[in-house]
Amino acid sequence: MNKRIMTLAVLLLVLVLAAGCKNSTQNHENAAANTAENDKPPANQEETAAPAPDPAVSPIPDPVPADVPLTAPDPKLPKRDPRSAQLDVRKQSKQLGRGVNLGNALEAPVEGQWGVTLEESYFKTIKDAGFETVRVPIKWSGHADANAPYAIEAAFFDRIDWVLGQALKQGLNVVLDMHNYDEFNANADEQESRFLALWKQISARYKELPGNVYYELANEPNGSLTWSKWNKMLKKALDTVRSEDPWHTIIIDSANWSNYAALVSLDIPDTERNVIVSFHYYDPFLFTHQGADWVGPENGTTGIVWPGPPAQKAEPVDAAKQVQWVNDWFNAYNTEPADTNPAGPHAIAEAFDQAERWGEENNRPIWLGEFGAYSNADMASRARWTSFVREQAEKHGFGWSYWEFCAGFGVYDPAANGYRKELLEALIPPE
Repeated sequence: MNKRIMTLAVLLLVLVLAAGCKNSTQNHENAAANTAENDKPPANQEETAAPAPDPAVSPIPDPVPADVPLTAPDPKLPKRDPRSAQLDVRKQSKQLGRGVNLGNALEAPVEGQWGVTLEESYFKTIKDAGFETVRVPIKWSGHADANAPYAIEAAFFDRIDWVLGQALKQGLNVVLDMHNYDEFNANADEQESRFLALWKQISARYKELPGNVYYELANEPNGSLTWSKWNKMLKKALDTVRSEDPWHTIIIDSANWSNYAALVSLDIPDTERNVIVSFHYYDPFLFTHQGADWVGPENGTTGIVWPGPPAQKAEPVDAAKQVQWVNDWFNAYNTEPADTNPAGPHAIAEAFDQAERWGEENNRPIWLGEFGAYSNADMASRARWTSFVREQAEKHGFGWSYWEFCAGFGVYDPAANGYRKELLEALIPPE
């Protein structure tokens, strides 16, 4: 009798173990199937509405990899009081005041490759001239892994810490701008996880710095970043930054190369109020970028003065004549009086009026993040144009940041170790 009971017990144990192994194998198969399903690219969100969340199903994972390496800045950098009150975005906007871009340095593939390496003396030089802010264009994407978790190079972070330290030591505000992320503009969907991972690292590293440090999500959205795509992407970026840093002020550029006319397309969540909206201004482009070798050949005509009309008619190059709008522009530039000339003050004033109206209607402060005229234009015209744009910005209550410090548009001449007087006085008039 005991033997029979023992035999039955052994058989029962074998059956239980077999069932357990089968269930375990099935669970692994289900997990693998779920993983494969999650790896599939999501449906185009512009075409397919997301279904209502099912509480019985685990939430869709955050697109930012969970193992993004979060690091701390140089401990010598100043820190804010952790009990600091919420920032007043209007005061934050006003605080930006008069600024200059540290262009052609850290947004180059390698610092120095475009002729500018930042030096400690520059920051005091900038402060002593009367500037209050430095916008720092940074090619973060050129110094981060291409694959998850998209870690930013430690040495590059250290370099940004140094820039922050030098600027803050001089009492300058600092805008950390994500610049020249070419792959993101070319294919935003493909680069989304990387873009968000970069911002997760940046905001986590600098969240304890003072309130005069600002984040600018992306310079001049263009290409695949249509206004619709940019609106969706900026919301994800806001969520990512706020998951690490709910405190600092964020700057958002308009679409279409930060064009003032694209402000109307911006859709920023109403719940996010600690945001400043930025546009850039380089009109008339045929004047500000005349003869620049990185733009199209239709911009090759030099000798364009501001304001128009010119004393002697400008003769556009052949490439300009082949582009209808450019050819039309030159016809108007050569013939129309100052009050309707496409290179006249009225066009600038109307653009700034439009930007101000949008800001008032949407209760958003506005910042002019870039403006400047390239060195191929004559200095007198550059100074007149720069002065008028700066006056319009200040008339409308916009802080501004001139493009740029010491390269092709530069207000400062590093070879002469001094400012270009006409441009500096156009930006910061002597009292």
